[in-house]
Amino acid sequence: MSRINLKGMGVAMITPFKEDESVDYDALSHLVDYQLQNGTDYLVVLGTTAETPTLTEDEKHNIVDLIASKVNGKVPLILGVGGNDTRKLVETLKTNKFSGIDGILSVVPYYNKPSQEGIFQHYKAIAEASRLPVVLYNVPGRTGVNMSAETTLRLANEFKNIVAVKEASGNISQMDDIIKRKPKDFDVISGDDGITFPLITLGAVGVISVIGNAFPKEFSRMTRLALEGDYASALRIHHSFNELFNLLFVDGNPAGVKCMLHMMGYIENRLRLPLVPTRITTFEKIREVLLQLNIKC
Repeated sequence: MSRINLKGMGVAMITPFKEDESVDYDALSHLVDYQLQNGTDYLVVLGTTAETPTLTEDEKHNIVDLIASKVNGKVPLILGVGGNDTRKLVETLKTNKFSGIDGILSVVPYYNKPSQEGIFQHYKAIAEASRLPVVLYNVPGRTGVNMSAETTLRLANEFKNIVAVKEASGNISQMDDIIKRKPKDFDVISGDDGITFPLITLGAVGVISVIGNAFPKEFSRMTRLALEGDYASALRIHHSFNELFNLLFVDGNPAGVKCMLHMMGYIENRLRLPLVPTRITTFEKIREVLLQLNIKC
């Protein structure tokens, strides 16, 4: 199994929809080009930000095929392969060829609310079934259960193909504990744009970003500067995005970033139910901030 470079800014790709809510493959193709041309270090496909639960199996296959073809090895490609049925996931990992995919991102099982031992056994089964490197994804705000630092470290130490965790618990002390005690070749990745800068100063290797969909050049530069130790320059960019960080998620993800991309002329402002676009008040606040950043909208 080859090592995968997760340093820098990965982008959790959105799924653009047309007015009739069909997938807008042309817009998706342009968004991939936008990422590749503006410093994004790797792409994450079919994650939370892609509205994956609302996509059909055919749509998922088409999206992966399109992005893998466009990327063509230029940057690593991580595929979201998660769920709350461990046996089904294991079967998928054993039978899917994963052509063009460099690693998988797998979320802590949601809705079931497993114990820490249940989470460990779930990922143990995934690690044993996967031919690709595995990135854990801890996001208790969505799953209803937090994967503890102890469970993360246990997995990192016992399975060589579990190579990283995307941490979106919001618990800085938990993340710092993982960073301090992790194996040398295990990476901690920010799962929250707003805390990427401070987390890198603690030893994280970067971020899997939402705002990077709209601002890949600027946010990848912030991440790179922080990793290089130029904290003053990185902090200036971080502060320039402070208000947008808040507006990104006030009406849910990916409503905020889709609103931004719509204003910038890349996509229609469409989501699939149960998600809906941002409220008018949020829409107008985002417009004001973009104009302050000299973004034409």
